Amino acid sequence: MQAYEFINNLIPPLKLTDQAKMALAWMEEIRTDLLPVVDKGKFLGFLSDEIIFDLNDPEKFLEKIPLNSYNCWVYTDQHVYDILKISAEHHSNMVAVLDREMTYLGVVTMEDAISAFADSLSIQSQGSVLVLSMNMSDYSLAEIARLTETENTKILSSFISNDPLDDSKIKLTLKLDQPELRYIKATLERFGYKILDHYQEEAGISSEEDRIGNLLRFLDI
Repeated sequence: MQAYEFINNLIPPLKLTDQAKMALAWMEEIRTDLLPVVDKGKFLGFLSDEIIFDLNDPEKFLEKIPLNSYNCWVYTDQHVYDILKISAEHHSNMVAVLDREMTYLGVVTMEDAISAFADSLSIQSQGSVLVLSMNMSDYSLAEIARLTETENTKILSSFISNDPLDDSKIKLTLKLDQPELRYIKATLERFGYKILDHYQEEAGISSEEDRIGNLLRFLDI
């Protein structure tokens, strides 16, 4: 799950000696609105079609055009989680990947990163999603797993975030391997766990749109 595994080799880097019109042509060809700019192996930032349209000078060389998100990069051995974090911080659909000598290696697109993240969280597996609220001091995944297993259900993955209803608590999102939640909910509530929400999924998820939709529901975005 390291960044180098998800480099998209179909995204070409631009050079400072390229012109804006060529950048637009490449963007149109590969259907993107963003491309990385590299000089002598060093990542300089991203060029967007919006910047080019605002300049309204297709003959202009990239060395004369200001770039965005020059800090939007990760090291090659960083986790896919870091890619998503950097992407969110810079509001960018691409993140550059550099080695430890700061040499540019390529980019990871958010579509590829989300797909990898979805795989890591068992999003495609049939089952259900359960969202709990609790104090951090009360959090014990081992205890929660024990309770769910009494109902012949296993936790495939879990995710912790802040509880939007109470800043003093955390929100625990669980992906379970069973679609039926009635008895699991009753058991957890009996032991004092507060259930915020739940999603019961259906089998046959195959499209990328459904895959990403399930990830967003899992993260409650």
